[in-house]
Amino acid sequence: MIHIPRWKSILILLVCILGFAYSIPNALPVDLQNTLKENLPGWLPSKTINLGLDLRGGAHLLYEVDIKAVFDERTDLIVQDARNALREAKIGYSRIGSIEKGLRVILRDPAQKTEAEKIIRDINPNLKLTDESDPATIEVVMNEAEIKSISDQTLSQSIEIVRRRVDELGTTEPSIARQGDNRILLQVPGANTEDLKRIVGTTAKLTFHLVSDPGERNPGGSKTLPLTEDPTQSLAIDRKPMITGEMLDTAAPSFDQNGQAVVSFRLNSQGANRFCKVSTEQVGKPFAIVLDEKIISAPVIREPICGGSGQISGGFTVQSANDLALLLRAGALPAPLTVVEERSVGPSLGADSIAAGQIGGVIGLLLILAFMAAVYGFFGMLANIALIINVAMLMAILSALQATLTLPGIAGIVLTMGMAVDANVLIFERIREEIRAGRSPMSAIDSGYNSAMSSIIDSNLTTLIAAAILFAFGTGPIKGFAVTLSVGILTSMFSAIMITRLMVVTWLHRTKPKTLHI
Repeated sequence: MIHIPRWKSILILLVCILGFAYSIPNALPVDLQNTLKENLPGWLPSKTINLGLDLRGGAHLLYEVDIKAVFDERTDLIVQDARNALREAKIGYSRIGSIEKGLRVILRDPAQKTEAEKIIRDINPNLKLTDESDPATIEVVMNEAEIKSISDQTLSQSIEIVRRRVDELGTTEPSIARQGDNRILLQVPGANTEDLKRIVGTTAKLTFHLVSDPGERNPGGSKTLPLTEDPTQSLAIDRKPMITGEMLDTAAPSFDQNGQAVVSFRLNSQGANRFCKVSTEQVGKPFAIVLDEKIISAPVIREPICGGSGQISGGFTVQSANDLALLLRAGALPAPLTVVEERSVGPSLGADSIAAGQIGGVIGLLLILAFMAAVYGFFGMLANIALIINVAMLMAILSALQATLTLPGIAGIVLTMGMAVDANVLIFERIREEIRAGRSPMSAIDSGYNSAMSSIIDSNLTTLIAAAILFAFGTGPIKGFAVTLSVGILTSMFSAIMITRLMVVTWLHRTKPKTLHI
């Protein structure tokens, strides 16, 4: 005899109630949704489904990473290290400089070429010789493995920094994906394109340099950079920085004693120790604060700075101080970013998409309800009730996961509604066959559910595997479709196997019918 334990019946009813409770916030006005999120405890139903770029509107930006700039910076460091190493080994050269992804050295004495090559290879084992025809010239470039490693690392770091900056803006569910070998696709629902470009596209490379003294020899070399306040003026600084942005622990906007906006910062232990040592040795000398190859400030070291904290001033507005603090907290980009494609999705287009999706979903739901009622009568009505509960549970799970709903996601929900009744169709058709074979109503229902179970599991499992593959290899909206489809498969199996069965068994025990009309 068909029997469902009481504890299982209570658990099924509890799941249904929770499904409705956690899906209801999605139907409330936006103002009321925000009020619930702010005032209700986290465990109470207040979360809603996030709308994707195509529904809510927002910014779509495709960035190109200037990886060449990273290689140029790496080769400059190699040249500096080679220059110092050759000087220490007392190997004379008439010229040393960088070439594309490598360096070239012209020696004064060709007899020292073997020794010089060994020194350069010790600096970077991933360098390979390219031209050995000239006995006085050494030319090396990075090997293919080093080039690929630097490119992949630069792109990965850029994606991570972009993600941190977007997260600092407080936006929800940004989509950040790698495109090809040197591009990053950024989609942020509800964001302003210009604000996003201002924050994301700034390199924000911060360094502290000592100002070069014209009367002293500088073995590390110097470079001349313009001043931010007056680009016509420039200042010569040491090429090697004494402090880099990686040594910053935190940064925040604040105000100085005169009420001017500044950025307060704190260094980590390494940066604090180095700043203390350098400032103690260089009292009375100026140092330059450089941001993206522009000097924003050049104060004089009045006394040793050993506290590990300080302020950056440079004629900031409140907004620019906030932006700079945000950028410094998130970290500097390893390479400049250039916008190669820009699109702004308006909220009106999103509203039209939502309305079209709602209409399509409602029409699909009504057609399914009408079909089930017409073909299977009372049993079809029970399946319809389970379908409505199924949709509520689907929306509840997506809300709890804070999933992002896109147009393909809506398509996944509509597809789920069709698949949800598919399991009931298999069960009801099997019950019909058992009734034709002369079985009693109770036996026919029991056999129908048991016999159809393997077909239901097989059909849903294959669809679930396909959805998992789409999620693993897809991006953006494809992932949204895979998520809604996967969750929908699980809820539809629960509604068909558990909810519909509970209703049928409850009706069967109460009415004890002699015949079944299905």
